[in-house]
Amino acid sequence: MKKRTLLLSCLAIVLAGCKPSAEKAAETPAAQPAAKSGKPQVLVANYPLQYFAQRLAGDAVEVRFLAPKDEDPAFWQPDEAAITAFQNADLILMNGAGYSKWADKITLPESKVVDTSAAFANNFIEVRDATTHSHGPGGEHSHNGTAFTTWIDFKQASLQAQAVGDALAKLVPAAKDSISKNTEALKDELEALDGRMSTLSRRLVQYPLVASHPVYHYLGRRYALNVKSVLWEPDAVLDATALRDLNGVLAGHRARWMIWEGEPSNENVDKLAALGLHSVVFDPCGNVPASGDFMTVMKANVEAMEKAFQ
Repeated sequence: MKKRTLLLSCLAIVLAGCKPSAEKAAETPAAQPAAKSGKPQVLVANYPLQYFAQRLAGDAVEVRFLAPKDEDPAFWQPDEAAITAFQNADLILMNGAGYSKWADKITLPESKVVDTSAAFANNFIEVRDATTHSHGPGGEHSHNGTAFTTWIDFKQASLQAQAVGDALAKLVPAAKDSISKNTEALKDELEALDGRMSTLSRRLVQYPLVASHPVYHYLGRRYALNVKSVLWEPDAVLDATALRDLNGVLAGHRARWMIWEGEPSNENVDKLAALGLHSVVFDPCGNVPASGDFMTVMKANVEAMEKAFQ
């Protein structure tokens, strides 16, 4: 009997040593904010959806966007803690259009997932023969498949905002009226941007353009841009290979303007100017901007285009 008692005591000690402490569990970054606020947790796939949700629901929910600031959220690979946060969320706002590659490999609670681009899924653009390349911490990737930067067609962005508003109103019925009011205000701003770009498109149609990265498919379709893309980053020095690739594009596409995702270096601007190319920035804003917010960035994009092509 004494031997059995001793054996059980030792087993209890071993099991206690193997069990993670409550203190350690609380240290998990993805779990910590949920325990603090007590508000419904809304997890989002990218920064535009974070902006939409925060603007529409205000303090009624806690909106969480977990991708690091130095990564493209479309190619981000969440760690175990981030995946757990998504699975435990009260609402999951996805961009759709094949945006979150990681979501195909895990199970998310279907009743909590909202595909914000479902309303225009029949009009997705399919990309073929895209080159595999790498930039940032995300490693190699390709833009083959469904074009996913849906929100830079401002008409589509308005539909995504409506989908976010509808989902939030169901999640927090007590805030339904304010969410509805905020949704209409946001849609009005997006549709105003759409109107400005549509007016500008009458002039843009006569200008062949080159884009620094293949993310402008929906912008090009909506606003009649004659655009072809290379695979550059704004802060990467344009070497002989990059300039050779550009000259190959320009041989059959006499562009005079390059659209950049971010502010290019002065060196790159000068190299393009030597080839007769001007530079203009249209930031897709998939991740948190260094300053301002989604709407200020989009307004700056449209103003830059209007100034360039006045």
